[in-house]
Amino acid sequence: MDNRKRMGKDKDGVIFPIAPNLSEMGDRYLEFIEEIKKEILKQRVSVVMNANASMIRLYWNIGKAILAKQEQEGWGAKVIDRMAKDLKEIFPEMSGFSPRNIKYMRKFAQCWSDETIVQRVVAQIP
Repeated sequence: MDNRKRMGKDKDGVIFPIAPNLSEMGDRYLEFIEEIKKEILKQRVSVVMNANASMIRLYWNIGKAILAKQEQEGWGAKVIDRMAKDLKEIFPEMSGFSPRNIKYMRKFAQCWSDETIVQRVVAQIP
């Protein structure tokens, strides 16, 4: 039988072990857990930065699509208000699709019309 400390009652052979005190673990464990902590923190930052880069690309792509449609179809500003309403209904859990933000996306794509510039800027995010 397992001689670890347990909490609660044994239930059909299931054991709920209690973690030992940190002082019982020794320096090698402390070094190990510190390395794991650093890796988790590093990857969390990486995930956030990659998500931000993807959002920048998404906003630019939306702006570029609006510009193209406005040029092809002769759409005016009303399409942005309609688009904001539709996106809010389709993605109620997301924010950032207000008429003002969509106009910013359009302006972003208008000011930086070359996709390679956008990709280069996104790649510079650490």
